[in-house]
Amino acid sequence: MSDLKVRLRSIVEALLFISDQPLSKAKIVSVVDIPEEEVNQILTDLTNEYSRADRGFQLREVAGGYRLYSHPAYASYIEKLILSFDHRRLTQAALETLSIIAYKQPVTRADIASIRGVNSDGVVNTLINRGLIKELGKQDAPGQPILYGTTNRFLESFGLRSLNELPPLDEFSPDDPTF
Repeated sequence: MSDLKVRLRSIVEALLFISDQPLSKAKIVSVVDIPEEEVNQILTDLTNEYSRADRGFQLREVAGGYRLYSHPAYASYIEKLILSFDHRRLTQAALETLSIIAYKQPVTRADIASIRGVNSDGVVNTLINRGLIKELGKQDAPGQPILYGTTNRFLESFGLRSLNELPPLDEFSPDDPTF
């Protein structure tokens, strides 16, 4: 491999390493100033190299871009490290609310409360503060309630490329038709 190709791979790798959000191919092309085909080849090469070398991290395509993630095989060690810090997890209520928003978006607070059967204002505010959901606009209805949907951070957090990768809802439906 030529010195230029090695240098370009290193540049792309450095960009992926420091980015706090997925990098799109277009962004890499604009920063590095190389053709998209070359970026595609670099991303493919890096993905394969990390996989073959059984590295502690992987390159994944998520939320319209590419990002480095820790290797799932080492999740138990990472969990120990993270739990040693003051790391906040999502509560059951937050996960329920986030699921409703992910599958039903755009959705209002009233819609969420109707599905959950309880007021979810506090949980919605928490999800907004964590960057997992955002306001998408206002519903054309009396009072113009705010519509909510998921963010790219949601996709990143759950390792999804798009909402199309959410599991089908029928996988979670009860078998008893009376429900």
